[in-house]
Amino acid sequence: MSVISVGQAVVLGVVEGVTEFLPVSSTGHLKITQGLMGIPVDDKSVVAFSAVIQVGAIAAVFVYFFKDIVRILSAWFRGLADKEERYHHDYKFAWWIICATIPIVVVGLLAKPLIEGPLGSLWVVAGSLIVGSGVMWCADQMGRHKRGEDDTTFKDAMLVGSSQILALLFPGFSRSGATMSTALILDLDRVAATRLSFFLGLPALTGAGIYELKDALGASVGALPLAVGTLVSFVVAYASIAWLLKFVAKHSFNAFVVYRIVIGLLLFGLLGTGVVNA
Repeated sequence: MSVISVGQAVVLGVVEGVTEFLPVSSTGHLKITQGLMGIPVDDKSVVAFSAVIQVGAIAAVFVYFFKDIVRILSAWFRGLADKEERYHHDYKFAWWIICATIPIVVVGLLAKPLIEGPLGSLWVVAGSLIVGSGVMWCADQMGRHKRGEDDTTFKDAMLVGSSQILALLFPGFSRSGATMSTALILDLDRVAATRLSFFLGLPALTGAGIYELKDALGASVGALPLAVGTLVSFVVAYASIAWLLKFVAKHSFNAFVVYRIVIGLLLFGLLGTGVVNA
């Protein structure tokens, strides 16, 4: 019998799609939702399921930013054959994404037992939600928001890409929150920070989903819940991306900061009273 039903897969797909790119921690919200539904959050196949349905959200990024991605990849391939093309920002940006992905891949492989073990506890998620909120608020206040996407450098990409490690090790910190906060500290404006977060997340999240596929397809999950969760995640994530880009163009991240603190405190309460199992 599957540890995740089709109905639960729909709920988890919605949660993943809504939260993957908002700076509120999709992993944290998935673990909280799984805990409330009685799904064992430390089950390897459940961890793998969460990673695989992220691919649905990532696919939404590929579709939403299709023209940008084609432009960047085209510049990269042209640059491989033509030295003159290597001066273009898109060619450099493609290499920066590749280089900026290496740190999180290395840490992800080396720290996999910790990530799937003690660091996967909901106590860690609750604490990371609150601590990450403080980091995000400080970054939004410190940042001068004066640099656009075309002003990004190799240093920016490496620092922002490496910040994903925080969310990898401390689920609840939020990959989007970590990358956007780092970009804001580097004085990128909110839209540029958000778009950079999207692009830098593509290789790592896609790779993680493919890597975990074999475990998610195990007997304790099954192909149907996995397919349903991934499809729902794609549809909801597409709408979430469109909304987020419009929101950050006119608003600060304060609403997300407050929300994360509330959810973190609520989770501490649920864990402390035994309503949710860590």
